[in-house]
Amino acid sequence: MAKRIRFGSLFLLILSLSAASVAIGERGVSLLNGYDKSIFKSSFHRVFDTSKYGILQLENGLARTPQMGWNSWNFFACEIDERLIKETADALISSGLAELGYVYVNIDDCWSARKRDSRGQLVPDPKSFPSGIKALADYVHSKGLKLGIYSDAGTYTCQVRPGSLYHEKDDAQLFASWGVDYLKYDNCFNEGIKPIERYPPMRDALNETGRSIFYSLCEWGVDDPALWAGKVGNSWRTTDDINDTWASMTTLADINDKWAAYAGPGGWNDPDMLEVGNGGMTYQEYRAHFSIWALMKAPLLIGCDVRNMTEETLEILSNEEVIAVNQDPFGVQGRKVKVLGKDGCLEVWAGPLSGSRLAVVLWNRCSVASTITTDWNALGLKPDTSVSVRDLWQHKEVTGAAVASFGAKVDPHDCKMFVFTPAAVLRAEM
Repeated sequence: MAKRIRFGSLFLLILSLSAASVAIGERGVSLLNGYDKSIFKSSFHRVFDTSKYGILQLENGLARTPQMGWNSWNFFACEIDERLIKETADALISSGLAELGYVYVNIDDCWSARKRDSRGQLVPDPKSFPSGIKALADYVHSKGLKLGIYSDAGTYTCQVRPGSLYHEKDDAQLFASWGVDYLKYDNCFNEGIKPIERYPPMRDALNETGRSIFYSLCEWGVDDPALWAGKVGNSWRTTDDINDTWASMTTLADINDKWAAYAGPGGWNDPDMLEVGNGGMTYQEYRAHFSIWALMKAPLLIGCDVRNMTEETLEILSNEEVIAVNQDPFGVQGRKVKVLGKDGCLEVWAGPLSGSRLAVVLWNRCSVASTITTDWNALGLKPDTSVSVRDLWQHKEVTGAAVASFGAKVDPHDCKMFVFTPAAVLRAEM
């Protein structure tokens, strides 16, 4: 929620790590070690580089896969209250979305009063949240869900509520006492202090509470957080705010792609929340949006009114096969591997999955329907490798033995998403 006004129990970081362990951590570690060399070329490690992923991620036991849930900002902005949050929790349950993994119910900006109380504590807005955040957290927890809250690494939030800069310990303890499970930490009114200096104090304060709280950094990619935030938070925004347009969504996908090598279990690149269902894009564009976010191992945080979703919106958000790509335990961010066409608007995105499989997205960013073909070289596959191809939106196998290349016709601003399973893997499973 960057620059709107213009006009997460980590008990303690593991301090007892040996010097040797620290040295290994700072070199980073490839998540691809052990991938089947009989299927993949030596270039596979280059195509899907994970060498920048450090084993010294923020080890609070959270974010082993990207977070899933809902956030209030994209649709409601400041028009929020405790009834909305309760109804949203209820809707996540009744729609079946919670069962699919959407468990965080995250309150964004505008939940607090305009000023701290006489003791210097944050206070929920008495009109919008008269029962308080603790009672709301209890309600959300009673549904088997988790409650998230928002603050800012500045003197004020982006909507000019009190920020947590210089109040990190008090605010972290307060959030923990309320039963908060997630903190989104924004970047407004930051007094010109570098993010790398302002964000660690809240990490330390959250650690000291003894409660597991997911820590989501939202510094808009200003100081390239992928380079340093793995030891600070569970996810970090790599981009400015998304808005509900094709141009915004595609731009943010490209920016986030730059940092693919740095993400993995414990810490994820975050190109901002989902706009699916908010009305600014077509069904095809929203399907592409959800597919690419899932492939990139981005957080899947719904940004629409889940109480009033269309069938098309629910269809997209509840695609279990696409969600499985995002939540795959292998934890390697998919990325753009090939660009085609005269205008460079035909793209192949791909990422490794557990079991020596690959997720592949053929994305047509052009204005006319086109056939997009990927050869095995772009995917790091040996040319004689035979794969079965399953379409994740049609929910069916489209071919059992593709060799050397595969292509499909894709409508404009749409995508097709597949899982490639090598025949050798299928034989081993029989």
